[in-house]
Amino acid sequence: MMAHAAIFEGPGKPFRFQDLVLPASLAAGEVVVEVSLATICGSDLHTYEGRRSEAVPCVMGHEGIGRVTAAGTARQSWLGRRVTWSLADSCGHCAACTVWDLPQKCSSVFKYGHASLHEGSGLHGTYATHLVLREGTHLVELPDRIPDAVAAPANCSLATMANITENLPIHCRTAVVQGAGLLGLHGCALLREAGVARVIVVDTDPARLARAAAFGGEAASSTELSSQLADVVIEVAGDPPLLGEGLRLLRPGGHYLMAGMVHPESALDLKGESVIRGCVTIQGFHNYAPRHLEKAVSFLAGSTLPWASLVSPPVPLTRLDEAFALAAGRQWVRVAVGMR
Repeated sequence: MMAHAAIFEGPGKPFRFQDLVLPASLAAGEVVVEVSLATICGSDLHTYEGRRSEAVPCVMGHEGIGRVTAAGTARQSWLGRRVTWSLADSCGHCAACTVWDLPQKCSSVFKYGHASLHEGSGLHGTYATHLVLREGTHLVELPDRIPDAVAAPANCSLATMANITENLPIHCRTAVVQGAGLLGLHGCALLREAGVARVIVVDTDPARLARAAAFGGEAASSTELSSQLADVVIEVAGDPPLLGEGLRLLRPGGHYLMAGMVHPESALDLKGESVIRGCVTIQGFHNYAPRHLEKAVSFLAGSTLPWASLVSPPVPLTRLDEAFALAAGRQWVRVAVGMR
């Protein structure tokens, strides 16, 4: 059997389409997923535009869903199930996996959508009709009531935000979210579900801010906010000057939680005094553990919020360059890619 894949060969180059042979046999724990829908994450757009470096050629994409069509031993009960999966494969044995509770920082971590075409089957990304998942990749079955377009980003933005909001400060009544992209909107909803009474969202883009109210957020500009307002500030915008603004908003003992400033050039201007005298906790978050993906799916299964309104109608895989151009225009929070 063959898979049809979009091959990324570097920024400024159109996707090349190629048929790749699916493995004739699978190792224990491996599965083949027939992808039904993928979405374009902001990190994919950064790679496409050359703002982020990846091994090329490769099959990009990590947000998506599909059905298990083949399985190795120990995973055969998954055949036929509609699933999502952890975006990182972990060994389950190293200190990060067993002691530190950070499987996403496994000593031999493998990330989907980021590996060379020449490694293994090459089918490591969601911009293909099929994806081969490794033994240490966590699978979660998707209830039929969660639409494809809503489920596809769950294994990135929503699961990451489930990680960020897992341990909020004591007596958390007010939160500020810096950034109104999908991470920020997922954060609004999860914070409100956790009992946070007021969630304020700041962003420089009025169109993005306008979406916040539908997901439990209150739009504001940073200049409108008084100091020592928030119990927690969550940064998901990737802009280093936001650190100072966020610390100004925190009450004594507040938490500043960072997830957006992952770029090498994100130099921070930070005075130790502001952290020490404020008794502030600053913590970074990158990806998530399997339980956070479980929580993300459980949350979506019970959510009545208009998540589908954030995702474009599917663009066929064969027009993937057009899909990326649509994503760059920011009309949609996520652009969907259909395999047909």
